[in-house]
Amino acid sequence: MFFDSWSDRLRVAVMAVCAYAALIVVVRLSGKRTLAKMNAFDLVVTVALGSTLATILLNRSVSLAEGALALALLVILQFVNAKAAVRYRSFRRVIKAEPSLLLSEGRMLTEAMARQRITESEVLQAIRSQGIGAVEDVTAVVLETDGRFSVLSRSQTGSGSSLKDVGRPLRAQPDS
Repeated sequence: MFFDSWSDRLRVAVMAVCAYAALIVVVRLSGKRTLAKMNAFDLVVTVALGSTLATILLNRSVSLAEGALALALLVILQFVNAKAAVRYRSFRRVIKAEPSLLLSEGRMLTEAMARQRITESEVLQAIRSQGIGAVEDVTAVVLETDGRFSVLSRSQTGSGSSLKDVGRPLRAQPDS
């Protein structure tokens, strides 16, 4: 249970070094997008990469070449997925979440918050974390595709063009 043989440990050590090197090479070749802030799809690929790496290290029936191929295929599939999402709007809609407007012009959008399972307290926390003391001073709070909150104060809104993909566009409010 605690020790089988030195050869098993040597195999794991050699495979760890080689598989880690293969993973680094594959990730570097795949570009910056692989390591960008993750959406749900990226998280699945990351977990799959970790699972594949663990299998390479610990499963004797998986050779280094098979494991490296599996790692490369996962990254290639992620690359193809990202390319298709950029090129085809319908594909992007299927695999990527849309940002969600949770607060508009100082008013909580309770239906949108319920759909996203976000509480009023979480929206207020996001507002406070931006150093804003009054909800009325906020033009929009958006739940981004990676789960972060974006908070736009009235003074930051400008034309509101950055909000065009969150459902309905907002008009900039004049400063009081």
